[in-house]
Amino acid sequence: QVQLVESGGGLVQAGGSLRLSCAASGRLFEINAMGWYRQAPGKERELVATITTGGQTIYGDSVKGRFTVSRDNAKNTVSLQMNALKFEDTAVYYCAVHQGEGDYWGRGTQVTVSS
Repeated sequence: QVQLVESGGGLVQAGGSLRLSCAASGRLFEINAMGWYRQAPGKERELVATITTGGQTIYGDSVKGRFTVSRDNAKNTVSLQMNALKFEDTAVYYCAVHQGEGDYWGRGTQVTVSS
């Protein structure tokens, strides 16, 4: 089993910043990538950002230039620095680990941006 524990969500005004963190533990073998996804009410889950073990990153179009994903391979942690937050960034944010044997998800942390 793999456990993912997210932290750092909350309420912030538009234009503000938040930092999300996620710690992975358990049966972690050959992690390909770690990252963040989000799901707003009535919408499908979407990619926010992922980062590979080698440091390659992929960002969703709506967050490019505002969000930065980082990772500590030794500690199996991944973080998401979110700047210039917009009302439309409001969602539940999920941490994910992509391994050869499958994908694992955290329970999610709520991010609410007030306009």
